[in-house]
Parts: sequence; C-alpha cells; structure tokens
Amino acid sequence: MIAQVAGAADAEDRRRQLTKQINTDQREFWSSAAGPKWLQFEAALDHHLQPVLDGVLARADIQSGDAVLDIGCGTGASALQLGTLVGLEGRVVAADISGPMLARAVERAKGRTQLSFIEADAQTHPFDTSQFNHLVSRFGVMFFADSVAAFANMARALKPGGRVTFATWGQIQANPFFTYPAQAARNLIGAPPKVDPDLPGPFAFRDPDRVLDILGQAGLRDVQCETAEVMLTPQGSMMDFADMVMSIGPANAAITHFEADAAQIATLHAMLQDVFAPFEGPEGLRIPAQINFFSAKAA
Repeated sequence: MIAQVAGAADAEDRRRQLTKQINTDQREFWSSAAGPKWLQFEAALDHHLQPVLDGVLARADIQSGDAVLDIGCGTGASALQLGTLVGLEGRVVAADISGPMLARAVERAKGRTQLSFIEADAQTHPFDTSQFNHLVSRFGVMFFADSVAAFANMARALKPGGRVTFATWGQIQANPFFTYPAQAARNLIGAPPKVDPDLPGPFAFRDPDRVLDILGQAGLRDVQCETAEVMLTPQGSMMDFADMVMSIGPANAAITHFEADAAQIATLHAMLQDVFAPFEGPEGLRIPAQINFFSAKAA
C-alpha cells in the first residue's frame, strides 16, 4: 500500500512537472515567437477576428456594472470592448501569458480606469475568489496543459452562477484560414513534422463533446456548445492578407522549418493570393470559418 501511494505521488509529481514545462513553453512561444507577429499585424488581426469576438460578446450578454475576467486578452481588443460594455461602474480584469502582448494591451487601454491587466498563467494563477459575473475568452483557452485544472481554477474566480462564454476553432477541415495556407506550403516547400492537434494549440478544442466533458469535470454546470459558421473579415488588399498569412500559422511554420529561400517565399505569396481569390467579393475578403461557442455556469 505504501509503495502504491508513493508511486501515485511520483506520477502526480511528474504530471505537475510536465504541466509546468508545457505552460512554460506556451509562455515562451507567445512572448518570443508568436507575440511579435501579432503585434506587427495587430490591426489586421483585430479586424479579421472581430466577427468571432462579436459572437462571444453577444452570447455573454454582459451588462453595465458587471465584473468580467477576460482570459487570453492578447493585445487588448477584447478588453477594450468589454470595458465599453461594463461602463465606469463595472470592471474588467484581462489576463494573458505573453508579456509583450499584454504591454501593448495596457498601452491601448490608457485612461480606461475600469480596465486592469495581469500577466498570468490562468491554469495556476491565484485569482481572487468569487469576484466576477463573467469569464470570457476569444481563442484564449485552448493552450492549457491541463484543461480541467485550468477551468476549475478560473471557475473559482466566478461568483455563484457566474457565466462562462468562450470561442474556439471548430473542425480543422472547416477552417480554410488554416488549411489553405498549409496545403499551399506543403505543395511548394514541404510538410513540417505533424503535431497532434489534441495537444495545446489552436484546434485542441475542435471537438465539442471533449470540451463539454472538460467543463463538466472542472465543476461547471449547464455546459453547452453552439457550432456556428462565421465569416472572417480580413482588412486591406489580397496582398496584405497574404503578407499576414505568411507571417502566422502553418505557412510560416513551413517557411521556418524548411528555411525557404526568397524565390519560394515569393512563389508561396502568389499562390496564397490565388487560393483565396474565390473568397473575394464586393465587400472584400470574407473567409468562412467554423467556430465553437461554449457556455457554462459556475456552481
């Protein structure tokens, strides 16, 4: 029995160490690799992903005077809009693991007294207990090493009955923003090593049933998912969009992995303009996306 207890303790210690390492890797990625790219394309990405944020905010039904916890706030687009919804009588605490992105969010929110920001790993950060009416996130909760532990930790920050509303990417094949650049880069440059999509990453929450189970295990109730078709709204010209796509996501991963030369990069840029051309119309580019909108309540 003693040996069994010791073995279980060792296994739990290893799990905690692995979790710590994975979350440390996420902090490094979003601070040193992805963060600068998001800063570079901040305005374009905010515009591109606004329909998803609109979907989160509409479903959250946030009222003036509410207290909101914003997880994975990035450079601040969500926090700024939440601040408008809660007004001066409410408050928004926005958290992100990326120091550079959070610094930009603080800069953008200057003078907005209802907004505050914390650099935190939301899986383990000691949030104040029972303080918030809402927890919201746009694409900020798919990167935890232990999602059950993360949601249980965040749920403690909610008042009884507090609402959870967040968006994640749906099925991979239903999101050409990812699949088209990946295919073009694979055809031209090569395929980087495969990554398990169930690991922390953009598509880790593509399966609604898996996520609903995670939320239930974390102690949340009334868990639901609405899978919706959303039109993403890239800003600027097709060339601008190709620039952005080649700097983030699977195209950039292939360019980096294979150390693509200038000729390959120029060819890929032209290919991306061609493959996305069918999505261009009188209103500009409209890229279809499948988004999972999840909701739940704290006990």
